[in-house]
Amino acid sequence: MKIKIYFSALLLFLFAFTSCNDDDDTPQEKEAQLNIVETASSTDALSSLVAALSKSDESPNSDLISALSGNGPFTVFAPTNDAFTALFASLDGYSSLDDFDTEEEKALLATILKYHVVAGAAVTSSDLTDGQVVTTLSGEDVSISLNNGVFVSDASDVDAQVVTADVDATNGIVHVINKVLLPQSVIDAINLGTLVEVVVASDALTVLEAAVIKAGLVDTLNSDGPFTVFAPTDTAFIALLDMLGDDYTSLDDFDTDEEIQLLKDILLYHVIPAKVLSTDLAAGEVSTALADNTIEVVDNDGTFVIADASDINANISAVDIMASNGVAHVIDKVLLPQAAVDFIADQQPTIVELAIATDDLSLLVGALQQADAGLVDLLGTDGPFTVFAPTNAAFAALLDELGDDYNELSDFDTEDEKAMLATILKYHVVAGTAAFSTDLSNEQMITTAQGEDVTVNLTGGVFIQDATETDATVTTADIEAKNGVIHIVDKVLLPQEIVDALQPNIVELAIATDNLSLLVTALQQADAGLVELLGTEGPFTVFAPTNAAFEALLNDLGPDYTSLADFDTEDEKMLLANILKYHVVSGAAVLSSDLTDGQMVTTALGQDVTVNLTGGVFITDATSSNAEVTTADVEASNGVVHIINKVLMPDTH
Repeated sequence: MKIKIYFSALLLFLFAFTSCNDDDDTPQEKEAQLNIVETASSTDALSSLVAALSKSDESPNSDLISALSGNGPFTVFAPTNDAFTALFASLDGYSSLDDFDTEEEKALLATILKYHVVAGAAVTSSDLTDGQVVTTLSGEDVSISLNNGVFVSDASDVDAQVVTADVDATNGIVHVINKVLLPQSVIDAINLGTLVEVVVASDALTVLEAAVIKAGLVDTLNSDGPFTVFAPTDTAFIALLDMLGDDYTSLDDFDTDEEIQLLKDILLYHVIPAKVLSTDLAAGEVSTALADNTIEVVDNDGTFVIADASDINANISAVDIMASNGVAHVIDKVLLPQAAVDFIADQQPTIVELAIATDDLSLLVGALQQADAGLVDLLGTDGPFTVFAPTNAAFAALLDELGDDYNELSDFDTEDEKAMLATILKYHVVAGTAAFSTDLSNEQMITTAQGEDVTVNLTGGVFIQDATETDATVTTADIEAKNGVIHIVDKVLLPQEIVDALQPNIVELAIATDNLSLLVTALQQADAGLVELLGTEGPFTVFAPTNAAFEALLNDLGPDYTSLADFDTEDEKMLLANILKYHVVSGAAVLSSDLTDGQMVTTALGQDVTVNLTGGVFITDATSSNAEVTTADVEASNGVVHIINKVLMPDTH
């Protein structure tokens, strides 16, 4: 098989050796009349050398005959016809000079001939020394041996012997030798294996070798070509197997006809049916050996990368690894045609399957099941979806916050509670898009499947803002699933609908506050429907006296009132009810920031209290004695509570 190589062409080289015998066909003139080319042309034993010069000069890049006809001086080491015959016999696919018929082969021939020329000196055999190293016109060296003759050592294992030395020419000197000298570059070219053999010889391409064998492409890539192969490293194949999941731990797992055909298609996608050196690369699409599939050469700031049907480009780590039937370039990623991208997507778990496989999302899975709202089925469909997935710790924190009635997710057991859980879960789902972290922008508002928005905060990390005052931190982003993407968060997100539902009303808030227990008792003792009223939607503003405030009132009322139970007649209960109504503002949830100094606020009793903002927040009642707001703005689902240190007294006359 012919070896095709790129080499430059120019001149022949020379070296000087001493001769041990004469050849009747080789001229020996004391006064030279001919130049080196003419000398060779007039010598029958050097006709193959002359023919080689002519064949080389058929290339527009070579002009050896003119060069060796110039002034010189040159020393030329001239192989005999028998030397050329021996060379052809050693080369597969080369029986004569006529077989050097491509530009690459003519360049190869020129490189060989230049290795026989030393420019700038006419070196006689007597000028040579044993062990001398001489640089030839090709740029590579030959060395001299004077042991039992004059020998020239090239890059091969066999030396050439000078059979006729010191043939003078007008522009130099010729030493006739019995072997064609071969430089290392030519030996490397001659010894080039096929692309398959190149792959086999590389320790970094062992998986590619196995893949080519498994896909049945050895014969294809051993054929004449020419081909260009983008060769993925072992590391690149390992990354592909990781991407395919647990079912693909090695190439052995490609064991069905469909999988083997896919592997074959992937490999053909790495092959260009032409020889493309790194210097030939140009930005644009390139057809591959996989029918109707192209790769793209991308100019990445002056460095070329290879784009496939996926979102990740391959970097070229090594270029121009020559083979007898083409060239290989090493890349750091397995290139994927669209069919492979689709196949990989099919191997990925759905969002539900991914959550089930993740230990720290087991409570999320339990919540999806407990809500019984079809969310498991929904998140198993094509999507795409973006899911903010709370960890187990996040759900545990939510249960703690909900109180003793919710120790585990199974406590969401009524229809209303299941609906509430479903609402919370839908607030973690964005339907219609797989939004990766790189797609998010600061202050971006995203509408969830529940209908309310979450807000993205990218200050110092990735945070998701819900209807509460505490953001959720994205602790693990961009977990890709078959039907979307998951971002793990450290908090259960709560929409406003749930915040409102979970917030206690004024009565529940008072009951849950130890320091308002006497207020709760008073509401109950008055028996005037105030407990029921303050449990309605409102809104209300309540000035809530502390236990100490009620105890002070009882002391002021004298020994007949040692406890609120002493308000036991209808008149006393009515009095207590009026006192309590004097603490309620109906129709508005008035925060402390809404109050103004001197403001008169009408209570549910119909009488006013007055706001005094001098030195704090004070409420003045009918006794002209101020109650201080000790804790302001305690929000409830149906209003706001301001805790005060005195029971407000209305005008009872």
